Amino acid sequence: MIKTEIIIVGGGMVGGALACALAQANFKVHLIEKDPEPEALTEDYDLRVSALSRASQRLLENIGCWQEMVKKRVFPYQKMAVEDAHSFGHIYFDAAEIGEPNLGHIVENNLLVKTLADLIAAHPHIETHYNQQVSKIETETNKNEVSVTLNNGQEISAELIVAADGGDSLIRELAGLTTSGWLYDQHAVVATVETEKSNQATAWQRFNPTGPLALLPLDEHHCSIVWSTSPTLAHSLKNMTDEAFCYQLNKASSQKWGKIIATSQRASFPLRYQHAQRYIQTGLALVGDAAHRVHPLAGQGVNLGLLDIACLTEILIQSREKQIPLGHQRGLRAYERARKSENTLMLNAMDLFKRLFSNNVYPLRIARNLALNTVNNAVPIKNFFIKQALGNRQDLPPLAQKIFK
Repeated sequence: MIKTEIIIVGGGMVGGALACALAQANFKVHLIEKDPEPEALTEDYDLRVSALSRASQRLLENIGCWQEMVKKRVFPYQKMAVEDAHSFGHIYFDAAEIGEPNLGHIVENNLLVKTLADLIAAHPHIETHYNQQVSKIETETNKNEVSVTLNNGQEISAELIVAADGGDSLIRELAGLTTSGWLYDQHAVVATVETEKSNQATAWQRFNPTGPLALLPLDEHHCSIVWSTSPTLAHSLKNMTDEAFCYQLNKASSQKWGKIIATSQRASFPLRYQHAQRYIQTGLALVGDAAHRVHPLAGQGVNLGLLDIACLTEILIQSREKQIPLGHQRGLRAYERARKSENTLMLNAMDLFKRLFSNNVYPLRIARNLALNTVNNAVPIKNFFIKQALGNRQDLPPLAQKIFK
C-alpha cells in the first residue's frame, strides 16, 4: 500500500493544474490518468481549444504554467462580437474600452495538458500513474483514510481523492454521487479553418436558429470553430468533403472574415447540461466536468473548473493549518458551498441563453435583439459584463488573483 496525502484521478487541464497547485503548496500528490503520458506537440492545431479568462491566466501564472505556454502558441483576442443571425441584434466588446490589453486568450487544450504534464514530471511532490484506471474505492472514516485500487492491482491510500476525470466520471460513479441534467438537442462540430481575411483578433459568435457558431482566433488567418447544431446536421458536417464543409461554413458565417479557404478534419460531440447533486463526501471531492458540464456557447467550461481548483486548494491549505483531516467534510463543505452556488448560476445562465437564442418565435426574437442592442449601447453595463467575463473580481481565491508568490 502506497501512502500519500491526495490522490487526483484525471490528468487533463483541470486535474493537471490541481496537481501543480497542490504540489506547490507542499502537498504530496499521486496523479492517476487512464491515457498515456501526453506526447510532444505537432505543428497542427488541436481541434479542441479553450477561451481562458484573466482569472484562469493568473492561476496558470501562479503555478508556473502560463510562462511556458506563451513560449509556444497562445493567441490573445482583443475584441468579441456577438450577433443574432438574420436580425439586427448585436453586441460588441473591445478590450481598449476598459483599458485592458485583451479580453482573454485562445489556447489549444493539448498545449495546456502537455505543458502541465511537463511541470508535473519535474515536481518531486507528484507521482504519476499513466495508463491506469481506478477499479475500486474504499473509505475508512475512523482512520480519515480513503484508498483506491488500480487496474494493475496497485493500492494507494490518502486523506482525500479528487475526481477530475470528466463528465463521465468513473470516480463519481464508484462513489455513488448522482447528477441531474439533460441532453441538449445539439451536437458541437469542431475544426480548424483558414480564412481569406484577417480575423482582427476577434472572437466572433453568431446565434443561428439551430444553435450558435463561434469562430475563435488562433492566429491572424486561422480560427477554431465550435458549431453547435442539430445532431443530424452535425453528423453531415463532420463527414462531408472539405470543399462541401467550407461551402456550408461560408453560408453560416456570411464570410465574416472572407471565404473559408481550408479546413482540418472535423470532430463532434453531444452537448448536455449536467450538475452533480453533491460535490463532496467524506474523503472525496469533484472538480471540473466531473461536477458540472455547461453549454459551450460562452466558453466557460474550463474556466469554471480552474476556479474550482483555486477554491479547493485554498480550502485544503486552511484545513492543514487548522489540523483538520483533508478529507473531513468540515473543510470540504466550504468548498462545495462556494463553488456549487456560483456554478449553478453560470450553468443556468448558459441554459437560458441557449433556449432564448435557439428559438425562432418572432416576439422572442425581437425582444432578445432589443436586449442585445440595449446592452451594447449602455457603456457602463457593457463594461461591467466585460470585467465579469475577464475575472477581475476581488472575491476570487488567491490562486486566481494577481501573482502572489
